[in-house]
Amino acid sequence: MEKLTVRDVDLTGKRVLMRVDFNVPVEDGTITDDTRIRAAVPTIQYVLEQKPRSIILMSHLGRPKEGPEAKYSMAPVAPALAALLGKDVAFADDCIGESVREAIDALPEGGIILLENTRFYKGESKNDPELAAEMAKNGDIFVNDAFGTAHRAHSSNVGVSEILTAVAGLLLEKEITYLSNTIESPERPFVAILGGAKVSDKIQVIEALLSKVDKLVIGGGMANTFLAAKGVDMAASLVEADAVDTAKALLTKGGGKLIIPVDGVAADSFDNNAQTQVYSVEDGVPAGWQSLDIGPATIAKFKEELADAKTVVWNGPMGVFEMSNFAKGTNAIAELLAELTAKGATTIIGGGDSAAAVEQANLADKMTHISTGGGASLELLEGKPLPGLVALTDK
Repeated sequence: MEKLTVRDVDLTGKRVLMRVDFNVPVEDGTITDDTRIRAAVPTIQYVLEQKPRSIILMSHLGRPKEGPEAKYSMAPVAPALAALLGKDVAFADDCIGESVREAIDALPEGGIILLENTRFYKGESKNDPELAAEMAKNGDIFVNDAFGTAHRAHSSNVGVSEILTAVAGLLLEKEITYLSNTIESPERPFVAILGGAKVSDKIQVIEALLSKVDKLVIGGGMANTFLAAKGVDMAASLVEADAVDTAKALLTKGGGKLIIPVDGVAADSFDNNAQTQVYSVEDGVPAGWQSLDIGPATIAKFKEELADAKTVVWNGPMGVFEMSNFAKGTNAIAELLAELTAKGATTIIGGGDSAAAVEQANLADKMTHISTGGGASLELLEGKPLPGLVALTDK
């Protein structure tokens, strides 16, 4: 990566303004998954070791519509981060302004402060230069460690990078190393696994990957559209009618590379306690039923196709994994990837639901790398330049 990183600059005595991705799920003031907070800790600790004057952290949380909303406050994150660092983390109830700068100045040497949600300002998502200039006043140097927002041009990443010297944090650097460098020159066989609900969300990813991978495995709701394209009766299953022709074209283009299910688990309603039965693609889904997971024959087929893989990228679950009775396919893939990792393969989980599924299966530590950015990792897989990365200072 030909961009400056935290290792390339002197941070001693500096106010280090850091964009992190603390967009975590919060219920009744309690954080229910701190994965993204933990992911930022190594960079924060590295910066602390460089004896900065202070560390100023900024992030968004959720999608507030009309300015400040209590349920989207960053306030619960400060004590959670403090517990992980074993060090006090102050909290500011704004992300710009004189009161924020006064709070930063009042920090002890090496102190840390977390600012309020950057998206409480509408200009944030529009990369408003005036908002970026106000944010930049909070620091002397900028560290971007928020891969989850690297595919967006916002004031708190791209805007600030145009004002201060901007360097990549350790997490951002790691994401680029695995998701970009590994994919550009993978150890082969190289297999991608794509799932999730919609083909339309991933058409460009599929097209980009077909030229790079040895095999492309399709599961989840998006597989329904591919099966429909092959003439399988999918009954009441989720099928994108306007994407069927695209799926046909991709099947033709992919040839033997594109691997789709041979059976599935159908249910008589979208409910964990629904009646279920395994259907084959020859027979199709029973009338009025819907396909909610890949079936046992498909799991066996996918295992066979992945047996000798040396590099695997996985983005998107194989079924409605949030319901335990339709999580078998997703869990089977997670277990298979854990086995492949143990045999020396590089396994990369592309954020979002795949990351949640691996965490849910207690197999996160068995993967080579779990990305913290779903949308960003997809755009990187497509080969798109990420604005947050492009904006960093060149070496």
